[in-house]
Amino acid sequence: MPEGEENRGALVIEAALATMPAVPGVYRMLDRRGSALYVGKARDLRKRVAAYTQPARLPERLRRMVSETTAVEILTTHTEAEALLLEANLIKRLKPWFNIVLRDDKSYPWLLLTKDHEFPQIAKHRGAQQRKGDYWGPFASAWAVNQAVTAMQRIFLLRSCADTVFANRTRPCLLFQIRRCSAPCVGRIGKEEYGRLVAQAEAFMAGRGVTVQQDLANEMEKAAATLNFEQAASLRDRIRGLTHVQGAGVVNPASLGDADVMAAWQAAGQAAIEVFFIRGGHNNGNRAFFPAHAKGEAAGEVLGAFIGQFYDDKPPPPLVLLSHSPPEQALIAEALTLKAGRRVRILVPERGEKRAVVAHAETNAREALERKLAEAAGTSKLLAEVAALFGLRAPPSRIEIYDNSHIMGANPYGVMVVAGPEGFEKAAYRKFSIRGPLAPGDDYAMLREVFDRRFGRLASERAAGEAPPAPDLVLIDGGAGQLGAAAAVLERLGLGPLPLVAIAKGPDRNAGREWLHLAGREPAQLPPTSPVLYYLQRLRDEAHRFAITSHRSGRARGLRQSELDAIAGVGPARKRALLNHFGSARGIKGAGLADLEAAPGVSRETARRVYAYFHPGARLADVS
Repeated sequence: MPEGEENRGALVIEAALATMPAVPGVYRMLDRRGSALYVGKARDLRKRVAAYTQPARLPERLRRMVSETTAVEILTTHTEAEALLLEANLIKRLKPWFNIVLRDDKSYPWLLLTKDHEFPQIAKHRGAQQRKGDYWGPFASAWAVNQAVTAMQRIFLLRSCADTVFANRTRPCLLFQIRRCSAPCVGRIGKEEYGRLVAQAEAFMAGRGVTVQQDLANEMEKAAATLNFEQAASLRDRIRGLTHVQGAGVVNPASLGDADVMAAWQAAGQAAIEVFFIRGGHNNGNRAFFPAHAKGEAAGEVLGAFIGQFYDDKPPPPLVLLSHSPPEQALIAEALTLKAGRRVRILVPERGEKRAVVAHAETNAREALERKLAEAAGTSKLLAEVAALFGLRAPPSRIEIYDNSHIMGANPYGVMVVAGPEGFEKAAYRKFSIRGPLAPGDDYAMLREVFDRRFGRLASERAAGEAPPAPDLVLIDGGAGQLGAAAAVLERLGLGPLPLVAIAKGPDRNAGREWLHLAGREPAQLPPTSPVLYYLQRLRDEAHRFAITSHRSGRARGLRQSELDAIAGVGPARKRALLNHFGSARGIKGAGLADLEAAPGVSRETARRVYAYFHPGARLADVS
C-alpha cells in the first residue's frame, strides 16, 4: 500500500487525539462514507488510539485500516468493562470490516413454564420474555428444545396446549392417550396434584433431578405396597424417562450445572467455534460458528472477540469453559459479571471432566470446520465452472439473482438474492415493493423498476467516487424478454459490461431442461446431470422462494389493513365487531345508520362516525 495513504490516515487520527480524553471508552475508525472500519475499546482512549499514528509498527491488517480512515469517533464509559460490552454491541451491529465479527442472526429458543394460568403450560418460546413464567435455556436449536418439551411431557405429564385449546376441550386429547399429558383440561387431575408435577419439573430443570427421581421411586414403592399397580407402572415409566434424560457423561456433564463450553479450531486461514449449552447438568444442544475476518488471528484472540458479541443479546451462565485463554480474560469475566448481575467465571480447564467436555467441543469444532472447508472447495470448483461457462475473467465472488412475485398484479414484489463462495449471503438480500405505475402482471416493467432502483443506486455511488459492492454475475429468472429488459436498463445506466444471464424453464416447465439466455449468444441447455446446472437451479429456486415469501408477507399486511383503520375512534375491538356483524368492509360501507347502531359492541357515536366516513355528503341530522 502507498505510504502516503497510511500517513493521511495517521494524520487524521493524530488530529483527533488533540481533543480525545484519557478515559475508558470505545473508538470507531470511519471511512469516507461514514461506515465503521474498526471498533475498539480502551482503558485510556488517548493512549490506545495514539498507537495508530505509527502504522509501521502495526500488523498489515491494521495498516490497511489506518490507510482508509478519514474520521474517528469515540464514546466514553465509566469503566473498561463497560467499554468491552459496548464494543461487542457495536461490532455485532455495525460489522466493521477489520474486526473479527460473529455471524449470528438467529434468536435462540427457550423452554417456558407459564405462571399466568392455574394449570401451567410447558412450551417452546422465542423472542422477548414478556409472558409471566420460568424460562430455561437457551437451547442451540428448535430440535433441541422440542426434544426437551417432549421429555418434560413424558416425565412430568405437563400440558403443552395453548390456553384457548385448554379452555375448549371436552375430552382428553391424544397426548393423554399416549401418556404424555395428565389431561387437566377435563379434570383428570386436580390443581393440587398438578402443582406437584410442576414443582418436580422446576426441581429437575434447576439441576435437582436425582432428588426428583428418588421421590418418584418412593411414590412407586408406596403405590405397589397398596396394590395400585397401574399407578406404580406409570411412575416406573416416568422414572425410566428421567433416567434416560439424565444419562451422565461427556454429553451430559452433571457436575457442571449451568455452563457454556466454547472451543476454537483453526485451519486454512479460517476458524470455527463450537458452543455447547449446559443447563442444570443437561446438554441443551450445540452449534458451530464461523467468525468473519479471523484470518491470521490466534485462537485466543478469536475466542475473546467472540465471547463479547455472543453474550450481547443473551445472559451468560455462571461458568464459561474455553479451549484457549483469551487476552484480557479477567476483564472479559468482569464484563460478563457486570452484564449478568452475578459472578461469571471463565476457565480454561487442563484436566478432569471439564477438560473432557472442552476436548469433546474441540472435536466438534474441528469436524465442523472440515465440513465447511470441504463445502467451500466444492463451491469454488462450481464457481470456476460457472466462470468458464459464461466467459467470466475469474470465478464470481458475488452473484445477484432476481425474481418477481405477484397474483394477478396484486402486491407485486421484486427481490435480489446474493450468493458467493461461502453460500447465500442473506444479510445482503433485498426486496423491492413495486411502486409502478404499470399494467397488472407486467413482469418486464417490474423487472425494469427493480433494476432501475438497484443499479441506479450503484451508478450514482460510483459517480460519487465510492466503491459499492457490485455483482460479478447477474442471474434473472426468465427468458429472452426479461434479458432484453434488464440489458436495456444496464445500458442506459452505463453499466452494460455487467455479465447478465436469464435462466428459463423449458416448454413443459420441467427442472433439468432450463434454457440459458445470454446477450449475443443462442439460447443453450446444459445436460440434466450437470453440477453447474444444479447449482444455477439452487440459485434460481432461492430467489423464487424469497420472492414468494416477500409477496405473501406484503399480501398479509394488506389483508390486515382496512378502510376502517382511517376512521377516528374505531379501534381493533370495534373494527372486529363491525366486520363480524357485516362480514366485510363492503357490507359496512353499504349499511344504513340504523343498521350500524344496531351492531353489537358499537355505540351510537361510533356508528355515526362510520356512516359519515363512507357518506361524506350525508347530513346526519336527516338520518338520525
